[in-house]
Amino acid sequence: MSTEALASVSDVNPAAIVDAMLGFHKTAALKAAIEFDVFTAINSGDDTAERLAARTGAAERGMRILCDYLTTSGFLEKDGVRYALPPASKIFLDRNSPAYMGSVSDFLTARENLSLFLDDPASYVRNGGSVGMANIAPDNAIWIKFAEAMVPFVGASAAGVAAEVASWPHPPRKILDIAAGHGYFGISVARALPQAQIVAVDWASVLALATANAEKAGVASRYRTVAGSAFDIDWGSGYDLVMLPNFLHHFDMVTCAGLLRKVRASLAPGGRVIAVEFVPNEDRVSPPFPANFAMVMLATTPKGDAYTKSDLTEMAQRVGFSGVSVRPLPPSPASLVLFED
Repeated sequence: MSTEALASVSDVNPAAIVDAMLGFHKTAALKAAIEFDVFTAINSGDDTAERLAARTGAAERGMRILCDYLTTSGFLEKDGVRYALPPASKIFLDRNSPAYMGSVSDFLTARENLSLFLDDPASYVRNGGSVGMANIAPDNAIWIKFAEAMVPFVGASAAGVAAEVASWPHPPRKILDIAAGHGYFGISVARALPQAQIVAVDWASVLALATANAEKAGVASRYRTVAGSAFDIDWGSGYDLVMLPNFLHHFDMVTCAGLLRKVRASLAPGGRVIAVEFVPNEDRVSPPFPANFAMVMLATTPKGDAYTKSDLTEMAQRVGFSGVSVRPLPPSPASLVLFED
């Protein structure tokens, strides 16, 4: 680079560019720390590299370098040779915390997901989506990992959905949970509504986990399953509520509308439909998490997307709904979408 060019950029810092290129370093460090349960160990008093090495069986040098990196990344604090947890790490990464979410890394950093993102990023940009079915392939084992790992991430939104449904003047009794996964959306509603009967739809291998979770939650007697593709199976009719938690974003708008048409036909009189989605603003670049979720869909599905309110409204109106209302489900980045007659 010439002297003149260097002078012209002297006030511009490329740190964000380099940080993005090295983002996988942070992923690796956090994944290792969770595997060794470093945050739990530090919060219980094993707060030096020497003590962490003795506790975990890892090399002391390895623990020192890992924890120093986590400190510069904001996941730890350091005073002399001792490490401590800042508030977010204490709440979400100490296994003894009721809000622990370290298990989420088992899905988010799964080899299958990392491969889809990093092996050939230009291919899915060029193609406008994954080359092949990727994460929406039938009976994809990645959804077992999702069901096992992601409950801490979706717990808040599941609780928000249950609270919303329980507040209705005429709470639903017969409820369909499409793409139930771990089952916690239907389970949370069942716990909030003692008279509710849940029918869960997903692949058979995933539904086995949902059924086990329903048993643990004490709602198994009101929880049954229908295995197969939501687009193909007969799930019955007469539903007071159909839920679509974190599902529509995997498909294009035409496919979503076709599914919504099937959903609408299965409702009882006065029945309602809700979805849980990451809904960006109409500019598609805010708020950051919902906006960035479109990139997840680009890499991992053929035609999925993060849909704006106007997109969801268009889907709804194609099949006879008047529109949608959208409201946040804090502290989750997700939103509740209510399809309106």
